[in-house]
Amino acid sequence: MSQLGVQLSGNALPLVLPNVAGEDARWYAVYTNSRHEKCVAKHFDQRHIESFLPLYQKLHHWTKHNNVRLDLPLFPNYVFVHIAPPQRTSVLAVQGVLGMVGRGHIASALPDAEIESLRTGLQLRKFEPHPYLVAGERVRIKAGAMEGMEGILLRKKNGLRVVLTLDLIERSVAVEVDAQNVEPVSRRRV
Repeated sequence: MSQLGVQLSGNALPLVLPNVAGEDARWYAVYTNSRHEKCVAKHFDQRHIESFLPLYQKLHHWTKHNNVRLDLPLFPNYVFVHIAPPQRTSVLAVQGVLGMVGRGHIASALPDAEIESLRTGLQLRKFEPHPYLVAGERVRIKAGAMEGMEGILLRKKNGLRVVLTLDLIERSVAVEVDAQNVEPVSRRRV
C-alpha cells in the first residue's frame, strides 16, 4: 500500500489509498475513545478505509426541550474496518482509535458472514443494544410481574429461561423471559 503526504500548514496528513489487493482484506473491530465512533468512521472515510459503524435510533428527551431522535452506535466504542493486514498501521494512526481487538499485538479478524449479516439485517429490522448475557450468569428480571427477582440464565432453543430459586424451601422454577427484560446482576446501576 502506498501512502502520500499532503502538506497542510506544516503538518503532514497521510492519505491512504484504497486497498487494491482486496482478496486478503478481512473485517476487524477497532476500539475507539468513548463517544468518538462517528468521528473515527468519518476519518476512515476520508482516508478511503472501508468501515462499518452500525447505528440505531433512540428518542431522547432533555428537560425543557423537545424530543430528539438520535443516531447512536449499536456497539459503543467500536467501529469495524475491512482491511488487509498491512493497513493496520494506517488504522491505528487515526485520531480517536485506541487499538484493534485481538490477542496481544495481533488483531483478530471477524467472520465476514457475521458483518455482512449485520449489515443486511440493519436494513430489514430494528436493532438496539442489549447487555451481553452468558448462560449460567446471575441475572435480574427488570420488568413484568417478577420484576426484581434474581436467578441463573439458561438458554433453551431460541429463547431465554431464568431459573429462580427459593432457598428457604430449596426449590427452583424455570420461567421464560424476553431478553429485553433481563439484566446482569453485576451491572446493576445504583
